[in-house]
This record gives sequence, C-alpha cells and structure tokens, in this order.
Amino acid sequence: MAKQKKGLKTSSKSKKYLGIDRKRLLIGSVIVIVSILSMIILAQKQQNKEIKTTENETLDFAALANEVIPQNGFETNAKWGCTGKKLVESGAINLEKFKLLYERGGRPLTETQLSILTKCTDETLKIDNGNAHFMLNVLWALGLSNKNALLDKIAKEADFDIGNLASTGGWPLGNISGGELWGKYEIIKLNAGQQKIVEKVALNTYRPCCNNPTAFPDCNHGAAALGLIELMASQGATEDDIFEALKIYNAYWFPQQYYENAIYFKLAEGKEWKDVDPKVVLGFNYSSASGWTQVSNYLRAQGIFKQVEGSGGQCGV
Repeated sequence: MAKQKKGLKTSSKSKKYLGIDRKRLLIGSVIVIVSILSMIILAQKQQNKEIKTTENETLDFAALANEVIPQNGFETNAKWGCTGKKLVESGAINLEKFKLLYERGGRPLTETQLSILTKCTDETLKIDNGNAHFMLNVLWALGLSNKNALLDKIAKEADFDIGNLASTGGWPLGNISGGELWGKYEIIKLNAGQQKIVEKVALNTYRPCCNNPTAFPDCNHGAAALGLIELMASQGATEDDIFEALKIYNAYWFPQQYYENAIYFKLAEGKEWKDVDPKVVLGFNYSSASGWTQVSNYLRAQGIFKQVEGSGGQCGV
C-alpha cells in the first residue's frame, strides 16, 4: 500500500487473517490488534493537526456525494442469468417471505426484481438508491448459500456455532436456517482461476461494520460482497473490475462512511474520489470499522462533518 502523504498513518501489512489455517488466523489476529492500537495512538497525536487548504479552495460536497453514490446508479457487465431463480429453487430464498418483506416496507418488488428471482434473465447487475437494499439481500443469500472453499474452510475449522453469526442467524428469508444454508448449494460454479480471483479480492476487502475481511462473511454485507465477487468472477471479470464495483457497492450500503472517506482523500490527500485506488480504500485502513473510525475522528477533529442522504450499515434484513 502506498505511503500516505499526510493525514492518517496506514499499515502496509496485509490483513489476510481468515480462511486458510489456524496459524495464519493467530498471526493475523496479532496484526489486527497492533494496527488498532497504532490507530489509537496516532489519533491522540493528531489532535492538533489541521487539514491544509488554500484560501480559494472550496469543496462541492453535493457533487462529491453524487460521485461517491451515483444518482444514476452503477451497472456492471455481469448478468444475473439463472442465479436468482436458483436461489429461490434451492430454498436459500423463500419467495413469499421475500416479497412480504418488501410489501410490508411499502416498496413491493418491481417486475424486474421478480423476474430476477423467478426466471433466467439477461438483466445486468445494476445498483442505485432505489434497489440497493434489494441487491444487498439477494447477494447476501448468494454469498451465504453458494458453496465455496472459503466457507468450507471456516466451517471445518470453526470453534464456534456458524449459525450464530449475523450473516446466518440474521437471515430469516430462506426455507431453512442461515446456519444450514452456509455454503450448501452450488449456485455458481467457479474454475480454479476464478476461485483464485475470488480469494484474492475477498481477503483484501473490508466493510465498516466490523474488522473482518470479505473472506470471513460474518454479516450480511460481508456475505453480499462475497456473492458479488463470485458472480462477477464467474463471468470473466478481472480483479480490477471487481474491486472497482465493490468500491461503489459498499458506498451504497455504507453511504456516510464512504462519503467521509472521499472527503478525507480530497482534503488531506488532494485526490479525487475517482482516482482513489479501490484496493486502497477497500483495505483495512479505510474500510474496516477501526480504519473508517480513524478517518471519521480525524475529520471531526478538523471541524468537518457532513451528513449524506441515504441509509445503510444495518446488519439485518
């Protein structure tokens, strides 16, 4: 990871601490603890630092918010195909429960959304403010139920009940419990090269609700991110394609957190959001709970707080 010019100190060590073996788990846990402690110490040292801007420099916060969370949505080349239909047929998604959730929320499923869940379709994956919650839940079901070596490894070596994770215990929309769904069905088949891409991206991406990588999908956002990675990789997407997509998907699911990240990069690093490497912003230093909190505290210490419209970050349906 590139050294930051000013502002926050970041760790260059990879946080690949879940998904391979117990030795790596122990080593990774130590790395994370050290990183968190260094963040606390750094935050104390930075209390009197200021973000340097010129007298004529202004930041269009509204335009920045639209750049982080595009109002017109974001579309990938990946298609749903039969994925949604397989999720329903396997019982990972109970269609009636799923429909009822949105009807009770006053936002019944659209014809397009119903088609994704009941047919093989050429619809591409597109996320916007109107369907971000739908995308989160469908991809959650996919990441939770699709058989993958990452999930197999966790289940085999876990010294805890898989069913007690937020991603499993919090999933009420299937025919069986989330714990029983864990890696149960081959919804998407990956070849060796595609699996390698999935593991590379999943081990190096985080979400602001916890300190775990996508490779350990213990919450809905982690499972959804894994589902997105798997679906894109299965259709030939490159690592860079997936990192870029996940940067935007995470912003829809955690709008405030990534808005503040964008403000930080603009004012402290002089970088436009579009120029910020997705691999950097999705890493531990900015996208983990500890990393994002450091960014947020730093901005507030400079008297900068801007609220963005939208909601997200809840680890439940």
